[in-house]
Amino acid sequence: MLAVLANRTYRHLFLAQLIALLGTGLATVALGLLAFDIAGGNAGAVLGTALAIKMVAYIGVAPIAGAFADRLPRRAFLISMDLVRAGVAICLPFVSEAWQIYVLIFVLQSASAAFTPTFQATIPDVLPDERDYTRALSLSRLAYDMESLASPMLAAVLLTLIDFHWLFSGTSLGFVASALLVATTILPRHVAPERNEGIYAKTTRGTRIYLKTPRLRGLLALTLASAAASSMVIINTVVIVRGELGLTQRDVALALAAFGGGSIFAALLLPRLLDRMADRRVLIGAAVAMTGGLGIMASLTAGLAHSASYWPILLIGWFILGIAYSMSVTPSGRLLRRSANPEDRPALYAAQFALSHCCWLICYPLVGQLGAEFGQTAAFGGMALIAAAGTLMALWLWPDADPEVVAHDHSDLPPDHPHLREAHADGVGHVFVIDDLHPRWPQQ
Repeated sequence: MLAVLANRTYRHLFLAQLIALLGTGLATVALGLLAFDIAGGNAGAVLGTALAIKMVAYIGVAPIAGAFADRLPRRAFLISMDLVRAGVAICLPFVSEAWQIYVLIFVLQSASAAFTPTFQATIPDVLPDERDYTRALSLSRLAYDMESLASPMLAAVLLTLIDFHWLFSGTSLGFVASALLVATTILPRHVAPERNEGIYAKTTRGTRIYLKTPRLRGLLALTLASAAASSMVIINTVVIVRGELGLTQRDVALALAAFGGGSIFAALLLPRLLDRMADRRVLIGAAVAMTGGLGIMASLTAGLAHSASYWPILLIGWFILGIAYSMSVTPSGRLLRRSANPEDRPALYAAQFALSHCCWLICYPLVGQLGAEFGQTAAFGGMALIAAAGTLMALWLWPDADPEVVAHDHSDLPPDHPHLREAHADGVGHVFVIDDLHPRWPQQ
């Protein structure tokens, strides 16, 4: 897995991602504590609303950024977005009202919505070999997981020395360091073909490719299951640990670290697992595990929520959900890479970013309100039902037979068309993706 770090450009991008994630992880812990400080027992509802605003920013901004990312200098664009995020993060310690959290979160996440898909779409260009790219995906997942583990643990240590408001300073420094590392790279750039498209067509191109591709429709359904599990952890950990169990800030960090630890364990296994198993089997198996885990936690919460044994149960449950969550999201980059031409990847990654966050837009406020109004048993049960629905939809939308070369013809093209001469000359066909010459999936 670490062999891909021999590529200097990827190494610097990976370090930029890792440092920025560490800073973001500190902000995640601090934001939950800030919400509890402002709203007390209603912290889940406040945090759920703040994260729903984050999703609105992602959904609205990402497609616009993806439409024009291939025409902008990527390095300067990524650096600019990092600096915007650093500036907003340094303002968060000074808020005293919930509405101030909402405004700053919207600005911060709008910059992230422009940064992240552009960053993700750059990696396949830096590492064009699929084996290298698969390992880069696992390494990227490992970076997210290390953040989930290291950031809460670092926060737990820092909280013994400083007030949680100071954790936001670490977030700002992380974004500044990320910008500096990106500045040291030379990023490849594809020259996009000239298309006579309007703004609407440009901004919806990635979404149209996404929704016309069966494997990606299945991926979106599975993302709903992933969102259900992760939303329960992100939104209600602070409420369960501090409100229900009466434990400390450091215990909140420890619970989040258990989820991150499970995710790290899965990320270390995935490269070899994906060499032997199809992406579909891994993803659907993970979704089934998340559904079962949430359902079991609902039953255990109903019977044991206020007993002394519930704390270790919560840690084990978070660890298992972390394993399943990592296995459900890591292979998605492989599906995106093989589902678009290079010039369409920024738009497709932006579509994945926006559409997947529609799932979190549903789950974040819902799980917060369920926990606040009806208790944590209802929150676990509601998310289990959503995860089950996502899993069943994926089985229906994503056929088990999913070849890359799909038989098709071009009755609309003249016999001497360059595409027929080049891609269909041998009679076997070519890797099929949705593009200008292939506007729909065969037999759909």
